[in-house]
Amino acid sequence: MKRTIAGTQVHPIGLGCMNVAWAYGSPPSEDDSIKLFNKALDLGYNHLDTANIYGKGKSEELIGKAVKSRRKEFFLASKTGIIVDGPKRGIDCSPKAMTQSIEDSLKRLQTDHIDLFYMHRFDPKVPIAESVGALKDAIDAGKIGAYGVSEWSSDHIRQAHAVYPMAAVQTEYSLWTRNVELGILDTTKELDIALVAFSPVARGAICGIMTDPSKLEEKDLRRSHPRFSEENWPHNLALVEKFVDLAQQAGITPAQLALQWVISRGDHIHAIPGTTKIEHMEDNFHALDRPVDADVLQRAGELINQQTVSGHRYPEVMRNTIDTEDFVNA
Repeated sequence: MKRTIAGTQVHPIGLGCMNVAWAYGSPPSEDDSIKLFNKALDLGYNHLDTANIYGKGKSEELIGKAVKSRRKEFFLASKTGIIVDGPKRGIDCSPKAMTQSIEDSLKRLQTDHIDLFYMHRFDPKVPIAESVGALKDAIDAGKIGAYGVSEWSSDHIRQAHAVYPMAAVQTEYSLWTRNVELGILDTTKELDIALVAFSPVARGAICGIMTDPSKLEEKDLRRSHPRFSEENWPHNLALVEKFVDLAQQAGITPAQLALQWVISRGDHIHAIPGTTKIEHMEDNFHALDRPVDADVLQRAGELINQQTVSGHRYPEVMRNTIDTEDFVNA
């Protein structure tokens, strides 16, 4: 069942660690986060994915506090490049910035080695060779094991890989977000690069739990996303309801069906759903325990896809930071 990333065998379902610090409403308490991470390792999760931006370092700090004594039990990935410091807001993948960021992340994570370190976004201001060169230096120094990129286009992935082989590409991939199928899916397969899917259950939308996004907390990121808007949500909810029925008929949960679909798209694909609830984390980890028939996966894909959903995956301000190929008139 295991799959390879950066030369390491891990469970195909990893744990996205953004939710404990940022983005989807009020984060859990520190104690609850520590319990969550330890329970994850107890269950068998061995791929934890975080970033310096998540809670401005809070996610990394929590991982360090929670499981530093269990460091050998998991593959650790983090990211850099997005700046959210007031007027400095933007993207910075300059060698100087990334080198300092690695040191800062190591300190917060309370470790001397990060297995995989991503450039979180493409920085058009910095030559690719310079950015990759800085990460190669960190690899040579033993501070990181490998590098990856997040939300980069196929062309830029190829350019970076030619400078020094990358281990992973992380991007959004789910039933309702298919941008990787415009090139990245094939590119990563061809170059033997792991494809790590974030938001594989569509930011929780297709789990059958959320019915009214207007009731989300004010600071919940989804309130600003077009697919959850008052205009688009009723249409998307109708799709979700049919999807929930399909999962129930198959004898698994909607989240498990969504994860099975993503993982089925290629043997180099990993998924990193995030959650703050132990029961959801358990459900996600066991998503592959009861494989469904291929026709069920096909029906799921025909029901929810880029053509059937309403609204773009990102609001305009975020869309402008994405290098990944996009659909025309999306």
